[in-house]
Amino acid sequence: MISVERLRVEFGVKPLFEDASFVVNDRDRIALVGKNGAGKSTLLKILCGRQQPTGGVVSVPSGTTVGYLPQVMILQDDTTVREEARKAFASVTQLKARVDELNAQLVERTDYESADYLALVERFTQEHERYMMMGADNYEAEIERTLCGLGFGRTDLERPTSEFSGGWRMRIELAKILLERPDVLLLDEPTNHLDIESIQWLEQFLATNAKAVVLVSHDRAFINNVCTRTLEISCGHIIDYKVKYDEYVVLRRERRAQQQRAYENQQKEMADMRQFIERFRYQATKAVQVQQKVKQLEKMVPIEVDEVDNSALHLKFPPCLRSGDYPVICDEVEKSYGAHTVFSHVNLTIKRGEKVAFVGKNGEGKSTLVKCIMGEIPFDGHLKVGHNVQIGYFAQNQAQLLDESLTVFDTIDRVARGDVRLRINDILGAFMFGGEASDKKVRVLSGGERSRLAMIRLLLEPVNLLILDEPTNHLDMPSKDVLKEAIRAFDGTAIIVSHDREFLDGLVDKVYEFGGGRVREHLGGIYDWIVSKAEAGEAVGPRMPAAPEKPAAAQAKPVATGKQDYAEHKEQQKRQRKAERAVEESERKIGDMERRLKELDALLMEPANAADMTLVTEYTTTKQALDQEVERWEQLSEELEKLSQ
Repeated sequence: MISVERLRVEFGVKPLFEDASFVVNDRDRIALVGKNGAGKSTLLKILCGRQQPTGGVVSVPSGTTVGYLPQVMILQDDTTVREEARKAFASVTQLKARVDELNAQLVERTDYESADYLALVERFTQEHERYMMMGADNYEAEIERTLCGLGFGRTDLERPTSEFSGGWRMRIELAKILLERPDVLLLDEPTNHLDIESIQWLEQFLATNAKAVVLVSHDRAFINNVCTRTLEISCGHIIDYKVKYDEYVVLRRERRAQQQRAYENQQKEMADMRQFIERFRYQATKAVQVQQKVKQLEKMVPIEVDEVDNSALHLKFPPCLRSGDYPVICDEVEKSYGAHTVFSHVNLTIKRGEKVAFVGKNGEGKSTLVKCIMGEIPFDGHLKVGHNVQIGYFAQNQAQLLDESLTVFDTIDRVARGDVRLRINDILGAFMFGGEASDKKVRVLSGGERSRLAMIRLLLEPVNLLILDEPTNHLDMPSKDVLKEAIRAFDGTAIIVSHDREFLDGLVDKVYEFGGGRVREHLGGIYDWIVSKAEAGEAVGPRMPAAPEKPAAAQAKPVATGKQDYAEHKEQQKRQRKAERAVEESERKIGDMERRLKELDALLMEPANAADMTLVTEYTTTKQALDQEVERWEQLSEELEKLSQ
């Protein structure tokens, strides 16, 4: 669908990347990865035509539509949420206005036998048929489904967009792009402003409804659940790994080890050449050999090695006083703003050493309770912070409290103690402040950079209760690994507000769910909570779907009403069972074909099979059959959903 050939992008002396060639095919699910500054967002802008490359060709077939969600957008605030989302169907609404206009003309006319009237009837019929073919009856319901999937309540749809925060307005923009159903979706950090439920809904949507997808994300669980192919930007080149992210990490580690060995061999060879040249430079009998070595040395292209992964860096919080047995106790805590109750009857006890997560949809009170614990806002009820508790608090506004006159290095140097001071540059590098970035003044840092700096500072302070509000929003995957390991090794207590499942997995042992004005306690980790919701009939998406999920309606049993006699009810059940079997059979076929494609991918990656046309032909036909079967599955699922209503 999009073909990229010999792409080159330059912003300075060294190209951002060069000689990049790859193809985005229909039904591809591609994760675009690489260190910060490697050019991921730039590549997305080039693919959607918002930026021109220095060289190379980007070919997009005529008629192919591309939807692009950048990290930062200019948002409009002059409509309601529903009206803004409806802009995705601009062509449908324009056509509806045209149909209404023609219908009004027909009502006013009385010359029913004239040629002009008959021509008007013909035009109305044609336009009305086009309108119906474009889904006229369904798009309003689709708008509601998409907005509700992304976390909006039905009462929110008529509210002005100006009443919502920037994060919620970004959700509206994401909804518009999804509703447009483009041939290629380009998403730059789409989960930044989503909660866990919305992220899982988006995973299902991309798996079952989207065509081709290219996305940039630091949410490891999200890209593992969505993507089956990984494009890495490294050392100015783009390397195509036809595997999921977790498999890519293993292959990349092996590839880097090979690079390192090749680099070391080349360095030894070059050193031997220089030694030979220096030793025999002035001996006439060796003049020819010396010149040959000089030419060989000049022609050698230095082997580049991928940047060192700093995730191996180990950080440990400095020692601090032992807190009381119960750092936080809430007894009938309630918080209201006027007539709106954020939460009430909150009763919880957090023991020393526990790592707990606050989860739930945005706006349900997670950050509000954190502010109550910090004493930043008044509340009703009793909330006790335990004896000897020293709180280390991270929130987005903490970044604004940094001294703007200091450099990045000096900011950390002032709080570092002991041996840590010898490792400041390593720590800064692990949080994307390596090299010259450590000399930047705080005043020139972006909001994301300030948040990362505030996080590093917190890691070096002696505290025994950590309260972290969305700590991973501006961190890449290696940085998150460093932070996660530091919290896991932390002797004290931690409260973490986060929507990042991979970050919370294996870190927390208790989950507090915020919703409906209540706070419910769940023992176990983040995926234990997700499973418990699924078992309670509140599933919001699979952890790792192997094939498209069966619609929720497919699992509901039809209930006979008073108007429905026994024969009709039995016939309805029969049709539904038949439809369910058809959906299950289609899912089985999809699973079989996806497994075979993985096997063929592995075979074709072996050099000995690269030119095996039998394998290539089988791969192509299987891919086409899979695409057809997915379309069939969607039709069967829609039929089943209608039968279940």
